[in-house]
Amino acid sequence: MTRTTELPTTTLLRFATAGSVDDGKSTLVGRLLHDSKSVLADQLEAVERASAGRGQDTPDLALLTDGLRAEREQGITIDVAYRYFATPKRRFILADTPGHVQYTRNMVTGASTAQLTVILVDARNGVVEQTRRHAAIAALLRVPHVALAVNKMDLVGYREPVFDAIAREFTAYAAELGIPEVTAIPISALAGDNVVEPSAVMDWYSGPTVLDHVETVPVGHGPAHRHARLPVQYVIRPRTAEHADYRGYAGRIAAGSFRVGESVTILPSGRTTKISGIDLLGRRVDVAWTGQSVTVLLEDDIDVSRGDLIAPTADAPAATQDIEATVCHVADQDLTVGHRVLLKHGTRTVKAIVESIPSRLTLDDLSPHPHPGRLVANDIGRIRIRTAEPLPVDFYADSRRTGSFILIDPGDGTTLTAGMVGASSAVPEPVKGTAADDGWDF
Repeated sequence: MTRTTELPTTTLLRFATAGSVDDGKSTLVGRLLHDSKSVLADQLEAVERASAGRGQDTPDLALLTDGLRAEREQGITIDVAYRYFATPKRRFILADTPGHVQYTRNMVTGASTAQLTVILVDARNGVVEQTRRHAAIAALLRVPHVALAVNKMDLVGYREPVFDAIAREFTAYAAELGIPEVTAIPISALAGDNVVEPSAVMDWYSGPTVLDHVETVPVGHGPAHRHARLPVQYVIRPRTAEHADYRGYAGRIAAGSFRVGESVTILPSGRTTKISGIDLLGRRVDVAWTGQSVTVLLEDDIDVSRGDLIAPTADAPAATQDIEATVCHVADQDLTVGHRVLLKHGTRTVKAIVESIPSRLTLDDLSPHPHPGRLVANDIGRIRIRTAEPLPVDFYADSRRTGSFILIDPGDGTTLTAGMVGASSAVPEPVKGTAADDGWDF
């Protein structure tokens, strides 16, 4: 094989839109797709027919994203709508998330992998409760970049003081949440002002359009990627004459980079070895980066299987059975103390028990409501979990990929809760015997 050195790509941006009901999220997304020439002719024709059927003289661009029948009939966004588009400068995966309070869990889903969140505000209403809620969620999820789109500027006469007052209020609140920087943009999604093309009626604004911002916002391998992690998804053993002794460990690099010759530790076993080779798309490379799907070869023949984690020996996480986390409960059934669940972390799934629920967060200001006893759908709170086996978890603040997990109902496989690790015991306790008949006493 030819050995090459792969450089990290920064051409893909994942971003999400959020905001209160009727702030114009779907219209913004539709305008962004339409004006950037990312809409197919048959899609636009379908929107024009649907709009005419509703008595509208011009196409309702929100229909480009509100795909469910109930969404079209009610004129609201219910589900997360993902759209894929590209410009000459960058490729995008866009998540248009709901604004209703009862669909807060869907906003969490859409923003969980986002590198940028665009939060919309109706210029007539300013910062409202749901605006603060979405800003708080972006802060909890540690979305690296936040933009404020002050929409419907056409309905307030495109007045600069209106925009300035909203931008100051939101930026001050974001700073209290720990969001370091906010880019505020005055727009009219309906008219197209400052979405793709600069506005001709807001000459007092000299900043970027929405498209300019998403095309140029930094997307790189910063501090959140300093801990190199490779969850093993599959063990490759061709057992062919050409590859009689080949044993590779395949997966998608969750964070950081790996190099040939680097000393690594396999978790949770704690065995150490060195990387003897890295295969990427049929080529042998010297280094691989975050987001790349690779096959790693090791110098020593040690036991590695699906669910294990490969990490640099000098920066390996501690394994623990006791996890403290901030979670968003997404299921209709309540999460209660003593709840028996399956915990999926990376490619590993283990049994777990919810030991306590210390608090539920008030999302307006992230203040805690102590000992609620349970979490219901859309609640965000703190929980403590005991797992049947030690898990090599990172703090979510250090790694969004390996610091996150989901809780699953062991009965029907329903996703119950999405979690972000906040604190964990550094030294795992011995696994207790499973004397109980149901095997959940640990």
